[in-house]
Amino acid sequence: MDRYKLIEQARLAAQHAYIPYSHYPVGAALLGANGKLYHGCNIENASFPVTICAERVALVKAVSEGVRDFVAIAVVTANAGSPCGMCRQMLYEFAPNLRVIIADVGGRVTFDDSLSKLLPLGFSPNDLDHAAP
Repeated sequence: MDRYKLIEQARLAAQHAYIPYSHYPVGAALLGANGKLYHGCNIENASFPVTICAERVALVKAVSEGVRDFVAIAVVTANAGSPCGMCRQMLYEFAPNLRVIIADVGGRVTFDDSLSKLLPLGFSPNDLDHAAP
């Protein structure tokens, strides 16, 4: 899937955002290695820590359907805001080399590179010592 189609899918996902507090819609479109697309939008909550980001919504939808391999994600906000640290870490769990495309609602791309560039020295399952008691 070309990046502009992925960006458009993320832009459409942002239209479903539940954002009564920040008024900052975020949309994500996560492309699985299986070719299927998983959409996400941010969902806020009056108890602010319960809020979930668009990137994590898309990832959780995919993982809950058994998908574990990912190719790319597009994230769209009004000003091309970057994924938060929690989203970066959750995505890194499954795809350290995931292609991340960050764009604004007009389609202007500000980042198109690997997740490992957004989360250098990220912590992965490989960093756990499974031999320890």
